[in-house]
Amino acid sequence: MAESSKPGLFVHHVFFWMKNPGSEADKNKLVEGLNTLIDIPGYITAHIGYPADTTRPVIDRSYAISWLLVFNNGEEEATYQTHPTHVKFVEDYAYLWERVVVYDSVGPKL
Repeated sequence: MAESSKPGLFVHHVFFWMKNPGSEADKNKLVEGLNTLIDIPGYITAHIGYPADTTRPVIDRSYAISWLLVFNNGEEEATYQTHPTHVKFVEDYAYLWERVVVYDSVGPKL
């Protein structure tokens, strides 16, 4: 069984590093784009985040913005990836980021 098709929740967490990290306008523009993704059906919850003011050695605060989605399963996440709104988001906003890292995980609902 493929990892993404294992039973349980599918968590999709995306971290963005900006091309112009000091530009609040660019960060606001990216958040504007992320908010368009909220209209895509199929997820349980969504969250736009910023690095918390925590300083433990294991914490990476180098990213600018994160995007978290929780799905019931990997199939719903796969549908999200190919949804026209998601495709358009990447086309329209990719110029803002320098780097993107995605952490996808599956596991039981606790």
